[in-house]
Amino acid sequence: MQRSEIDAIPRDGDISFRQRAIEPDRAALLVIDLQKGLYNGGQKTSDPEQAYLHDCIRNRVIPNGQRLIAACRDARVEVIYTVIECLTRDGRDRSLDYKISGLFAAKGSREAEVIDELAPLENEIVIPKTSSSLFNSTNFEYVLRNLRVEYLMVMGIVTDQCVETTIRDGCDRGFLMTVVEDACAASSEHRHEESLTGIKGYCRRRSTDELFAELT
Repeated sequence: MQRSEIDAIPRDGDISFRQRAIEPDRAALLVIDLQKGLYNGGQKTSDPEQAYLHDCIRNRVIPNGQRLIAACRDARVEVIYTVIECLTRDGRDRSLDYKISGLFAAKGSREAEVIDELAPLENEIVIPKTSSSLFNSTNFEYVLRNLRVEYLMVMGIVTDQCVETTIRDGCDRGFLMTVVEDACAASSEHRHEESLTGIKGYCRRRSTDELFAELT
C-alpha cells in the first residue's frame, strides 16, 4: 500500500479497499495453533465436537494448508506459526482465561510442537502465545512491522476463537486481513460459518484456490 492510496480513501469510507489482492512482497501467512497438543493425528475420541474438529483438520485444513504454505514459500511470502506454549514448564505465566479454560502446553513440550504435516522450515518463525490473539501476548506486531508486512492471511484453529480474535486485532492495528475460509476449522460447521459471518467487516474471506491464484 502507498500512503497516497490510503490518503485517497474518502471520508465516508471505501469498503472495497479491504478487498484488495495481496501484494506478495508485503504479505505473510499466519498458521494458528495447529499443534500436537490440539490435534491427535486422527485417533478416535469420544467427544463429538473434538471428533468433528479433528476430521476437519485432517480432511480440510491440512491438505489446503499444505498447498497454501507451499505456494507462499514459492512466492517468498513469510510463513509464520503461532502455538499455545507457556514460558514456563508449570504454566504459571498463563493468562487467567487460559488457566480457567485449561489450555496448557509446557515450554519445550511435544504438545507445543507444530503438527508434522505442516511443520515449519528451519528458518521460519514460530511464536509461542498464551492468549487467544497473539497480538496481545507476544511481539507479533513488532515482528510484522520489521518484515514490512501489510497483508496478513490467517489459517488454523479454532475459527471462532483464536482465529477470529486475531483477525479483529490485526484489523485494528492497520493490517489488511484475509481469513482462509477452507483452511480453518471449529467444533461444528455452524460455529465456523457464524464466525466467518461475524468477522466479515474486518477482513476478506477467501478460499485456498483464490489465494493460490493471487500468489502464482
